[in-house]
Amino acid sequence: MCAEKIQRLLQASILGMVMGLAGSGIIQLAFLIQFGMMVMLVIAGLTGWCPGIIILKKIFPSCEEPSNKG
Repeated sequence: MCAEKIQRLLQASILGMVMGLAGSGIIQLAFLIQFGMMVMLVIAGLTGWCPGIIILKKIFPSCEEPSNKG
């Protein structure tokens, strides 16, 4: 598994956790987590800088490496 795929799985898990928190009535914490995720995604979209990917690429190989194609 490569870093970019793991990041997407982590994002999906965080969104699921936010939905669970909102459903159980912990709206403020769900809002804060969702807002933080939105800010990080906007920063990554505008600048291409994503701290999550930087950290994951130190642990796992990138999907862009030739050995991970296909």
